[in-house]
Amino acid sequence: MKKFFSILAILLITACSTTLGRFGAGVDITFDPRTIGMQIDDTIMQKNLSARLALADKKYFLSIKSEVRDGNIFLSGKVDEPEEKIKITKMAWETKGVRSVKNAIIIKDQTNFKATAKDILITSQLRTSLILNKKTKARNYTLETINKNIYIFGIAMTADERKEVINEANKIYDVNNIYPSIYLATELSRNKL
Repeated sequence: MKKFFSILAILLITACSTTLGRFGAGVDITFDPRTIGMQIDDTIMQKNLSARLALADKKYFLSIKSEVRDGNIFLSGKVDEPEEKIKITKMAWETKGVRSVKNAIIIKDQTNFKATAKDILITSQLRTSLILNKKTKARNYTLETINKNIYIFGIAMTADERKEVINEANKIYDVNNIYPSIYLATELSRNKL
């Protein structure tokens, strides 16, 4: 029993440090509509996937980012070969408890410095817009821009908030496409019981 509480405490500390350790990238625990149990399950899935990726190839530890929300995995980053992207996607699908996998990983040769700078600018503009918009909870969203395509992954408290996030993305100049993976708090799997 003592061992169980020690593991639980470590997972909670890890979840909080992962969430709050990245400026504007994670989900703030005060705005997160998931239960503590759901957050722990998602953290376990994310740590499991990260560990398996690092064991497969150490470079994945730094080059691949993963986010898990209610069993839905969002992958981003860069790899050298198309086969690596397929391998990482397969590993994500093999994670216990996975419900879906959204893959925004790109092949390094498919982009250049100018495109990367533009992508960073687009992401920054959208992040700022979401922070300034009182109708959205910016911390609930992971944003990734690849070749002028915006990938939005997160949890909206209401359908209106989801629309507002997409509207803010549509206002950004020079964006090709927007790929939202925004789940409503009421759509979370454990809320349907």
